[in-house]
This record gives sequence, C-alpha cells and structure tokens, in this order.
Amino acid sequence: MPTGRSGSPHPARRRCPPELKERAVPMVQEATEQSGESFGVITRVARQLGIGSESLRDWVGQARIDGGQRPGTRTDEAKRIAELEREVREVRRANEILKAA
Repeated sequence: MPTGRSGSPHPARRRCPPELKERAVPMVQEATEQSGESFGVITRVARQLGIGSESLRDWVGQARIDGGQRPGTRTDEAKRIAELEREVREVRRANEILKAA
C-alpha cells in the first residue's frame, strides 16, 4: 500500500490551482468533440497534465452541472448553501447563549 510522506495510507491531498482546472476542463471538452468519443479522454488529458483522473472527472462533471447539461447542485448554489449553514450555526450558538443568560 503506498504511503504519503507522513506515513499515512493516503498521500497528502494537494489543491490544484484554479488555472489548471480552467485549462483542463476545456481540454477534455475539445478532445471529446475532436474524437467524437468520450471513452478514455479524461484519463489521457489527466496524464498529460499530471493530475489525477478522478479529480479531472469530478471537475468535468461539475462543469456540466454548472453549464446546465446535467442535473445537480451548481457551484454557486453550493457556496450559498454553505454560507447559510454557517449563518444558521452562528444564530443557534447566539440563541443558546441568550437562553443561558
């Protein structure tokens, strides 16, 4: 089983720069259009860019959701939901403090 530097069973996750995502997704779309097939395109592009194929697959899937080509939660909606959940936690915490006073 491969280990990361810390000896854990999984290598440390490193975040890819947004520019890489912005470049990789159109590369997959372009390669799919050129070949007329989608099989193997993500793996090939991921290998060319030195990134994980599953990461790229997730990015492409999210881009399709954001573009309305697939159902799902858009990126902007997910951010808004996270903000609202954070706000609810803060309000609940404040309410608990007020109840205790």
